[in-house]
Amino acid sequence: MDGWNKISSSLGSINFASAGTKLSKGFNSSVQATKERLGQVAPDEITELPQEYKDLEARVDALRAAHLSVLKITKVYDSESYDYPTHIQESLSELSSSISYNLTSFAATNLKGTNLPSPAAPAPPPPAQHKTLPHALLRSAASASNAIQAAAGPAKEDGLGRALALYASGWEKIALARLEQDAAAREAFLAPWQTTLNTSIAVALKARQAVRVSRLELDAAKQTLKNAAPAKQEHARLEVENAEDDLVQKTEVAITLMKTVLENPEPIKNLNELAKAQLLFFSSAAEALSTVQGEIEELSVAAEGEYRKSRDH
Repeated sequence: MDGWNKISSSLGSINFASAGTKLSKGFNSSVQATKERLGQVAPDEITELPQEYKDLEARVDALRAAHLSVLKITKVYDSESYDYPTHIQESLSELSSSISYNLTSFAATNLKGTNLPSPAAPAPPPPAQHKTLPHALLRSAASASNAIQAAAGPAKEDGLGRALALYASGWEKIALARLEQDAAAREAFLAPWQTTLNTSIAVALKARQAVRVSRLELDAAKQTLKNAAPAKQEHARLEVENAEDDLVQKTEVAITLMKTVLENPEPIKNLNELAKAQLLFFSSAAEALSTVQGEIEELSVAAEGEYRKSRDH
């Protein structure tokens, strides 16, 4: 009984007249939109929106397109492996090692206290490595240098081994700068750039959609007035006036929101932060390579001299 009373109370609070009016408006707007799409409405029967509104609409569309275009490329900063040459193969290898370690650990733990032989304690998987091109160059150069120096023996320093070690030291600094650049790009550019796209621009687009719906309701109301019987013309005329007021109000709101979006200084500030992060990275890279390149060039000149000297004798 209490449940029925609650239902009755809820039903009693519903304004069915208002709900019916909204449904009717929604249906009429849908019909109006369909007729316009099919070319069944004359151009002079479609309410013209203010030129200021249309100009702002075009500018907001361009702003949104610009955000999406830049975001499509800069989104790579969300993943550090965007320039890594063999990350797929290494990821599979690391996954295999991790699974093997977890299975062996599970078996060793669960076979304790049983008559079954327990497997030897597994070696932990190697620590995760940064997957960027600078880190890959660093690791490959360092590994190659160690291999050459080991083959040459401790008593002799190999020129190429020394050059590779210098090259690796330069890329070690670049690899660190690369991680700092990506972190700065994510924090100072990507996050606020996407916030602008998903909040202020999205709100402006929602306001424009409200204008579109209001305009359709007005034109549908005008069609209803045009075809109304004499007894219903007064009511239809009031509906048109209300729809006109609603459209004016929603258009003003949309214009204000679009102006706010277009005047927002954040996108320029965000782009400046991205440029600063990139400049710092490339400056650090240039400085690191400039330092080691000079030493490598000295080794190159010395090696060439030794080679020519050996050919002369």
